[in-house]
Amino acid sequence: MSKKRIVLHFPKELVDKSIVYKLVKDFNLEFNILKAEVNPKEEGLLVLEIKGDEDDFNKGIEYLNKTGVRIQPLSQDVSMDRAKCVDCTACIPLCPTKALVKNPETLEVEFVKEKCIACGICVHVCPYKAMSIVF
Repeated sequence: MSKKRIVLHFPKELVDKSIVYKLVKDFNLEFNILKAEVNPKEEGLLVLEIKGDEDDFNKGIEYLNKTGVRIQPLSQDVSMDRAKCVDCTACIPLCPTKALVKNPETLEVEFVKEKCIACGICVHVCPYKAMSIVF
């Protein structure tokens, strides 16, 4: 059983289709919606954490590709620019998943990508623009 976080980009003509439902029904995958931006007649964005058998996951991804959904791994979309970070820690108490932590030895802010759900709070709160997110 594996768990992966992915970003799905839905072309505007697919936004009203039951595509994600089939991941559960046809491929035995569980999912948790981490973020969603859906507007009629516009591209849709869905950030999912998907859990299931590796073979089922691969078949589900193949299905999404065939339908025209563009897929990205989430971990490539959020980053921290250490050159811009001054370790002010303004981001730490606001991070809902504790993906930003203070190293007790170095006193530096560390970013744990595996915990990040790409909510964007850190991007908005950082006065030095050290955090960025691109979908």
